[in-house]
Amino acid sequence: MVTPLTRVSPFCRSNGHKALPFSFTRHSLLPNSFPFFSSPTPTPTLSMAASSQSAVSGVSSGDVNIAKDDLFQLIQAHQEKAARLPPVEVIRTVLDRSVRGMLSTFSKKYEGYPSGSMVDFACDANGYPILAVSDLAVHSKDLTANPKCSLLVARDPEDRSDLVITIHGDAISVPEKDKEATRAAYLARHPNAFWVDFGDFKFLRIEPKTVRFVSGVATALLGSGEFNEDEYKSAKVDPIAQFSKPVASHMNEDHAEDTKVIVQHWTSVPVDFAYILDLDSLGFNVKAGYQGDTFKLRVPFPRRAEDRKDVKTLIVEMLQAARP
Repeated sequence: MVTPLTRVSPFCRSNGHKALPFSFTRHSLLPNSFPFFSSPTPTPTLSMAASSQSAVSGVSSGDVNIAKDDLFQLIQAHQEKAARLPPVEVIRTVLDRSVRGMLSTFSKKYEGYPSGSMVDFACDANGYPILAVSDLAVHSKDLTANPKCSLLVARDPEDRSDLVITIHGDAISVPEKDKEATRAAYLARHPNAFWVDFGDFKFLRIEPKTVRFVSGVATALLGSGEFNEDEYKSAKVDPIAQFSKPVASHMNEDHAEDTKVIVQHWTSVPVDFAYILDLDSLGFNVKAGYQGDTFKLRVPFPRRAEDRKDVKTLIVEMLQAARP
């Protein structure tokens, strides 16, 4: 029997870095009954790209009483072959969409000991984290004395088995020539941060030396790796990720039953509910539940999404395939 403890399974890419695993973890169940207000508009026959997951026979909503070990095997088989972004692109994208993390500095007051602070941040065009710090802040004084630091960011702070990223680098003052662009990037993520223009505030950016990731903490198997500054800087932010929040919110509030149908058909994993967490150009991630257990699943698109409109088209196509 599968225990309530988290279970994960990583898979590897040809670049030698382990890609991010899925998690099988117990959470509080969320409501899964939302109204469905509209029917999909007919679209052309579904076209499968060569890199897409092969179509699988769907699991009907009537399937019940699947043993936990069998359920885990279904999840594992699906997750290991589900199409995903390369790990470095996942890292770059998650950091670009994140706004808060744990900054660790070398304490000036307590020499030799680390000091931690929760900080807001944004990423600049190179993916470097930007901090708006007051000269009065303890971490600001620490960084003036020693710029070496780390910034830890959790994709899902409530799920310890999910992706955790740590940037090791040096926090340096933003040059005058870059201040306007830096200010704009920070305010784009923190529009109410009026204090950035106060006299005692300044912008710092963390220039990475190494970017590490780990997923599957406290589980039998881990997915982990690291990238140097050049690898991280050259990676692209996925262009579809910026639409995650509005698309996920719309689907979860208005089409939760459709999401459940899509997940069951395209993963062959039975679910009692499923709601979208985020998406990118290759697919989306959901948190789903079945008979009291909850888990996360990757649901690949049949082909790469080109823009927001294409995301809608793909979701409609997937629903049509699931409802013949």
